[in-house]
Parts: sequence; C-alpha cells; structure tokens
Amino acid sequence: MSDNEEGQGPKSTFSTYVAEGDQLFQKGEYVKAIESFSTALSLQPDDKNCLVARSRCYLKLGDAESALKDAESSLQDNKDFFKGLYQKAEALYTMGNFEFALVYYHRGNKLRPELQEFRLGIQKAQEAIDNSVGSPSSVKLENKGDLSFFHKSDGVRPKDLHHSHKRESKKHGRKIDKSEKTAKELLGELYSDREYLEKLLQDEDLVKGKIRTGERVQDLIVSCISYLDTRTAFWQQQKPIYARQRDRKLMQQQWNRALHKPPSDPTRYVLNSLEEIDTALSAGNTESGLKKARELMKAVKEWSEGVLPNKREVLGNLHSCIGNALMDLGNMEKSLHHHEKDLELAKKGDLMDSKSRALDNIGRVYARIGKFQQAIEVWEEKLPLACGGLEKAWLFHEIGRCYLELKRYREARDYGSRSLMAADDISDEKWQLNASVLMAQAELKLGNYKACVSHFERALDRAKLLQDDSASEAIQKALREARHRVTQ
Repeated sequence: MSDNEEGQGPKSTFSTYVAEGDQLFQKGEYVKAIESFSTALSLQPDDKNCLVARSRCYLKLGDAESALKDAESSLQDNKDFFKGLYQKAEALYTMGNFEFALVYYHRGNKLRPELQEFRLGIQKAQEAIDNSVGSPSSVKLENKGDLSFFHKSDGVRPKDLHHSHKRESKKHGRKIDKSEKTAKELLGELYSDREYLEKLLQDEDLVKGKIRTGERVQDLIVSCISYLDTRTAFWQQQKPIYARQRDRKLMQQQWNRALHKPPSDPTRYVLNSLEEIDTALSAGNTESGLKKARELMKAVKEWSEGVLPNKREVLGNLHSCIGNALMDLGNMEKSLHHHEKDLELAKKGDLMDSKSRALDNIGRVYARIGKFQQAIEVWEEKLPLACGGLEKAWLFHEIGRCYLELKRYREARDYGSRSLMAADDISDEKWQLNASVLMAQAELKLGNYKACVSHFERALDRAKLLQDDSASEAIQKALREARHRVTQ
C-alpha cells in the first residue's frame, strides 16, 4: 500500500513499492496495486516495467483507456519493448479495436515468437474480427443509429439529428428493427437508459443548456448514446463471453426472488454464482464478493445432496472464497477458520484438488501473520499434491522464503535450488529469477560469497532478459556488495 501522505513524499524505495504492487496484483487487490505502482512511478516516472504493471491493473478494473495510456508510455523510448507491445494489444482488444490489436500482437510475435501470449492474442483478435464480419452491429454505424457521427459533424441541430435518425429508421425498415432487438438483448437494463437519452435529445430547450463544467448537454447526451452503441457492437462480437455474464445476472435476479427454493438447474446456478464471486474478488470488490459467497453458502446448506450431489465440494469452494476475502480484509483469524473448514471437507470427501487448495491458503495465512514454521509444515504437506512445474516452482520458493525468515539458511538454499530446477524444467524466466535471488541471499548469509555472486549473476541475466529494470538495479547493487566480500 502506498505510503504517500498529504504533503509528504514516498517513504520507501522504488523497488519496495513495485514489489508491494506485484503482491497486491497477485491477490487481486488492483486498486491498491495501482496506488503502489503510482507511488513507485513518482520516484521513477519512466520505468517501463512499472508502467506495464500499472496498465495490467487498469485493465483488470475495466479502465482500458488508462491501460492503453500506460502501455504507450512504456513504449516511448523503446518501440520494441515486448511487454509494452503485448499490453497495448490487450488494451486495444478490450476497447474493441480488434484490427489494431491484431497488428500489435503480430509485432510482438515477430520479436518474441517463443511467447505463447502473442500467439493466443493473434488467435483471439482474428476470431473477434471474423465474428464481426456480416454482423449488423459491427458495421460502421454512420447514419445507422451511431449518434457519434452527428456529434462529429458541425452545425447539426438537435431537431435535424432527430429527423435524420427517424428517416434512417424508415429507410432501413426491418434491419433497424432487428438491430434494435439485438441491442435490447445485449444492453439489458441499459437499453431503457438509451431510449430515455434519445427522448431527451428531442427537448430542444434542454439540449441548448450547459452543465457546471461548461459542457453542452447535447454533447453529453450524444456521447452517452454513442458509448452504448459502441458497447453493443463490442458485446455482440464477444458474444460467447458476455452472453454468459448476462445469463448469470438474469439467473441471480430470478434466484433472489425465490431464494428459499432451489433453482431448476442447481449445478449450473452454483457454477455461475461461483464465477460471479471469483470475478468480484479478482476485481478487488472484496466486500461484494464476500457478501455473495455468504448468501450462496446459506442457500446451499439448506439443499440436500439429492438436489446438489457435489454439495460438499461446493461448500468447500465457498469456504475458500470467504477465507480469501477475509484474508484480503485483514481478518486472519476468521480467514484461517474458513480455510480449515475447506480442508476438513476436502479430507472427508477425499477431494485432492480441494485439499491442495486449502493447504495452499492455510500456508499463506500463516506466512502473512509471521508464523513461518506453521506455514512450512502446511506447505510441505501440500508438496505431494503440487501439479505442474509452475506450482512447484512457486511452492518451493515460498517454503525457502520462510526458512530464510527463520534464519535457517541451508534449508532456504536447498528449497531455492528445487525451485530453480522446477523453473528450468518449464523455462519460466520469472521464477528462474526469483529462485536465483533466493539462493544468492541464502549463500550470502552462509558466507559462501563466490556461490552468492554466481547466483546473483544468473538472476541479473534473467532480469535483463525480462527487461525488468527495477530488478536489475536491485540485483546489481547486491552483486557489488557480494563481489566486494569475495575480494576481502
């Protein structure tokens, strides 16, 4: 969290704020992460990796314009900065500018063809473009209800605007009706707002006025309608994603009207609700996600296993969601209680994935409150359940960090070595960097300065490859100290 206070500057270092922002991002606390990255940028305004990191946070919160601005700033000095190219493509894609997004995905893929992210970006952008071909709402909307066309034309009066829109409706007949029906389905409750805004445009006295900021009422209304029309086009192109979100909201509304009765398809309802809860927590809406999880748990507890065959698994998942939300809110005692309930249900049902998840979260709680030995014991119990190189690299590293905190440097070094091996197996540069730093720190404490230098040098290579300037700076500083000790 940022240490900025009124009238005071940052109280810590650039690297500290960046590391704090990274941790908050991983926990889904995007608003707080933005604060940390912004404080870091107040110290080093042109750090491209920090700009990309903040851009990712903005994108998670749905602020694509701010995300694009940061991504473009990261490319100011180096147009081939691959992280900036990818982030710019992601922001353009989210804004619905699929063709431009495709250009930047291709540019990044040409520079770093080994990265899967660019290949996936090319695929999804191309699919979005293909989905828009032949779709009524994807065509350029000039004179077909896109009021931004009139907004850009000088000298158009509200009366002309209304009649022009009316003439086009008559001219295109069924096509406009079909388009309006599609817009109504996609906009949902917002469609009535769009209709209301169009009615306001017919009030000539109203639209001549201005608001306190000096902006004309007509311009404000037109920009709102233009935004809704633009989103309609984007939502139609992204139908597989947004249709599911719309269905979830509709089901939630129906369920709220009859909470005491199980829905016609309990499994589907639960899955959709869990996805909704996860979305809220990931976006940093902790209180909202917590409330929904508690409401769903209350309902599920009243159902029999005949209604919901996997009731135990669902309850465990909800305990996990509630525990994570409480952890983010700082209520560690209650968080630990819910994660332990998740573990209890997992053991009763012999649910290995759920058990792994619960042990993971219990260890995180212990580590957060400084009970490193308990965290180690829990995470070591999880080790046989770890799947894949990435999870192993992370888990070995976290156990090693706990040993480092306990001043048990040999164990820290050993787990750092295991983390590095797992990272090497999957060629993950970020975890190669983290593991190398951990091993270097352990060797430094053990007085093995040559080994320390070797690990820091490898970490520096990884940081440069990742174009992580802040990490490179910190490692170079530690490396100078280690080399000085070797020569003593």
